[in-house]
Amino acid sequence: MNSQLCASIIVNNYNYGQFVGDAIESACQQTYNNIQVIVVDDGSLDNSRDVICSFGDRIKPIFKENGGQASAFNVGFEASQGEIILFLDADDVLLPDAIERIVSVWQPGIAKIHFLLDAIDSSSALLGHTYPSRGEYLGRGDVVSTLLERGVYGVAPTSGNALSRDALAKILPIPDEKYRISADGYIATSIIFHGQVLAIEEALGQYRVHGSNNWGTSMSGKRFRSFIEHDLRKRDLIVEKASEAGYDVPSDLLFRTNTHLWARLASLRLDPKHHPIQADSAFSLMYHGIRSVWRYSSLNRKKRVIMTLWFFTVGVLPLPLAKPAIGWLFAQESRPKAVEWVLNRLRPLLNRAEKVQQQGEPT
Repeated sequence: MNSQLCASIIVNNYNYGQFVGDAIESACQQTYNNIQVIVVDDGSLDNSRDVICSFGDRIKPIFKENGGQASAFNVGFEASQGEIILFLDADDVLLPDAIERIVSVWQPGIAKIHFLLDAIDSSSALLGHTYPSRGEYLGRGDVVSTLLERGVYGVAPTSGNALSRDALAKILPIPDEKYRISADGYIATSIIFHGQVLAIEEALGQYRVHGSNNWGTSMSGKRFRSFIEHDLRKRDLIVEKASEAGYDVPSDLLFRTNTHLWARLASLRLDPKHHPIQADSAFSLMYHGIRSVWRYSSLNRKKRVIMTLWFFTVGVLPLPLAKPAIGWLFAQESRPKAVEWVLNRLRPLLNRAEKVQQQGEPT
């Protein structure tokens, strides 16, 4: 029966003329036949229109005035027919059997299936890691309780999510002005209140890392402030959706989320004058960050040690020494040798603690 399911792949594009052709081709070349490919161009000013039109009747193109990511998602969904919806960023690609794999495990009551994406560079060469990283926990089942306990749940980037049409219909349209960017965050937060989540711990697509989307290439207080503002909107959204569903939300939700706290600490250290939360102090954020890592995160022991070192380094050391630590957090391939040196010396202790814990003895 699953072979009768239609999947709509909605490519959302803005000024990615150099990449959008690869994204569209990857959607059209799926081994699963019952698909619809829609391309929404959000008022691009480059050569995107020419690239999109070159695909002829293989796709359904939509050209609109620039309105942001949320408006592109809304327009694409309105034009779609599939029971399964996948929003594909124009700089990413799907592997040929992605939809076939998704359909093979699709079940009634699913809100979404998410999966890993291999990292590639601007020339499509593999970078040797995935988003999210292999071994990081992708949420599954009823993840609402995890979201309300930790403020986050393991989730893939936009192109790594296959979404239920029925569930999307309950949360769309996305508020256009509020989510001109990060519309995927609205979907990832809202949709889990309307069904179960499945995870495929394999790469079914590729996430392109390049100058326009890589955190590590543009490290500034302004960028971290945008991240903080996104988290504040997300917290309000969680409170709204949880209230509608009859859940209580912890008052300290943001202080349970290490990703929010490292953005907040980085913002404060890089540009204290424009930091959006005046009551913050480096010591307080360092303390709450380390607490969140050990009490609320799903990170393995090694990564908890790394994040503890990071919070201590950025919270305590002078800015010239803290800056490199802020940078390497966002570039998986650029961890300093000093971090590896510390981890190598801590590894025997970590291994012993792991063994003792497995034996059920107090650590």
